[in-house]
Amino acid sequence: MADPTNGVTEDELRRLPQRLPASLVEAARSYRPGLDTPAPARAAATVVLLRPARGGPGASGVEICLLRRVSTMAFAAGMYVFPGGTVDQADGDAELDRFGAAEATLPPGAEPALARALVCAAVRETFEESGVLLAGPDGGTSADVSDPSWEADRVALESRTTNLAAVLARRGLGVRVDLIRPWARWITPEVEPRRYDTWFFVAAMPATQRTRQIPGESDRLLWTSPAAALEEFIADRLNLMPPTAYTLGELVGYDSVEAVLTAAGTRAIQPIMPKISLDDGGARLVFQHDADHDSIG
Repeated sequence: MADPTNGVTEDELRRLPQRLPASLVEAARSYRPGLDTPAPARAAATVVLLRPARGGPGASGVEICLLRRVSTMAFAAGMYVFPGGTVDQADGDAELDRFGAAEATLPPGAEPALARALVCAAVRETFEESGVLLAGPDGGTSADVSDPSWEADRVALESRTTNLAAVLARRGLGVRVDLIRPWARWITPEVEPRRYDTWFFVAAMPATQRTRQIPGESDRLLWTSPAAALEEFIADRLNLMPPTAYTLGELVGYDSVEAVLTAAGTRAIQPIMPKISLDDGGARLVFQHDADHDSIG
């Protein structure tokens, strides 16, 4: 998981607070191993948008974009998350134009059609939820999405009346694959009624674009450093799902966006599917490397 030379060490990651949602704990208590059939895990993509730290001249490090999900959401209500969502059929129906080495962007080990759909979903969801489009007219230029007509395209994508391939083709754009890399893969525990097989991507925020608060699934957009977000999380002032907190821990210590993208290209990505241990009235996540992982049904 974590690279001790940059991010938080694995031991430190394991000691991060685990404030599991009450609904997940209840699901774990009612789940009957060997009798209940786990829900299928839907393919999903989420994107850690990165920009250089805004600390003034000479500042180093990165900042990340977090969205707070509205309290009425069925999943992760009130939590701060990265932009993302499930893969739609349309994400894989049409081939996207790409500028750059496409292989570096595709999730390793995923079936080719699914890998392409995951990248499409990552780009689409980032645009829908933050207004940032990881695309451009060539490999060195990002799209100008400031024109009001782009909002109509964003709404059409959100309502599924069009798809990303059609929008980009009409505007003569392709995905900037040099800006985005796969980082990790998390699979929801089997006890959850809503399960996702989520690929986490890291992406460089286009310098010519701006994030914006988009009403709907989220009610706040926050740029902060991974270390500051973790500090707020540990102090119980910022609600994070465990995969989000772990990912932030892995990003602590990188001094530039380029360093993160370079590191992403060298990671051996293995699926992480925690189990839930119930003891003394509480609950905690247990990972593959934990001694008691295999003893939990």
